[in-house]
Amino acid sequence: MSLVKIEDILLVPGASVLDAMAQLDRTGLGVLFDAPDGVLAGVLTDGDLRRYILAGGRLESPAAEAVNRSPRSLPMEQRGQARQMMLDCTIKALPLLDKTGRIQDVLFADGLDIDTRKRASLPVVMMAGGLGTRLYPYTKILPKPLIPVGELPIAEHIIHRFQDVGCSRFYLVVNYKKNMIKSYFNDLEKDYTVEYADEDTPLGTGGGLRLLKDQLHETFFLTNCDILIDADFGDVYDFHRRQGNKITMVCAVKHFTIPYGVVELADDGQVRAMQEKPEMNFLTNTGVYVVEPEVIGLIQPDTPTPFTDLIEAVRREGGRVGVYPVSEQSWMDMGQLEELDNMRRRLEQS
Repeated sequence: MSLVKIEDILLVPGASVLDAMAQLDRTGLGVLFDAPDGVLAGVLTDGDLRRYILAGGRLESPAAEAVNRSPRSLPMEQRGQARQMMLDCTIKALPLLDKTGRIQDVLFADGLDIDTRKRASLPVVMMAGGLGTRLYPYTKILPKPLIPVGELPIAEHIIHRFQDVGCSRFYLVVNYKKNMIKSYFNDLEKDYTVEYADEDTPLGTGGGLRLLKDQLHETFFLTNCDILIDADFGDVYDFHRRQGNKITMVCAVKHFTIPYGVVELADDGQVRAMQEKPEMNFLTNTGVYVVEPEVIGLIQPDTPTPFTDLIEAVRREGGRVGVYPVSEQSWMDMGQLEELDNMRRRLEQS
């Protein structure tokens, strides 16, 4: 792996949760260390931040509130034990300390060929039947799942990310230009299986899912065909299972600055308050879910059903619907031409 400067992975003093998320995105290493004056005081991972947010923590709060104050470490002279400790503890990075507790080096699991990702050998359903009108004129020639992003079509990129955690069974719900999609994957030399559900009329994400009622009898991933998520899908499934959810939504934290002064009016029409370029933080649905198979039974056959309606049906039945948050930079969406170009640039740089 490329050389990392220790200062790049030290949590910036006074950083907010949002700042820490941005720092994690910049390094791409998934871990920061809290080390005032170089002395190890804690560790902060994307998982720590996720748990903090789900517990009601605010993005504007100090990141120090989310830090794990019981970090793993080794003395410099015990460097040889690092590999075994990272295997035993399933951690991504291990700081090596001098006798005063200062960080002298950090070893990374990737550099030692240790795979810290959790496994999730689940079926994956991809909704691949849409017209892709926002990507016209590309979609006049190709169906959206086959639009190339670099050397591969977007659907293959998505499949490979699920393969990384052990998924090998894929179901594509197809409609628009479905024969092109089938021909591509049937002719492809691959180490996974692809089956198809033909959607004769547009049924929405929920309605299309109903077509697979007889094939899906275990927990499965559901994804749109135009997004890429940088997440440990094994950890997403583990979170889903531990929470006892019927549906888990992968949601991205969005930070948005309104580029205008905003005026709030009182009931009598007078100005109550003004904010100059206020900032908003919110969670947005990425279009990736973990779903329990019994949820499909709530969908009426041959009825157009948005997945949001299915979520509401689960909630009315008393089922748990949870959220697995990821950072804004972990979500790439090619739903529009500008976003498609951005996705291509980011994949070229990775």
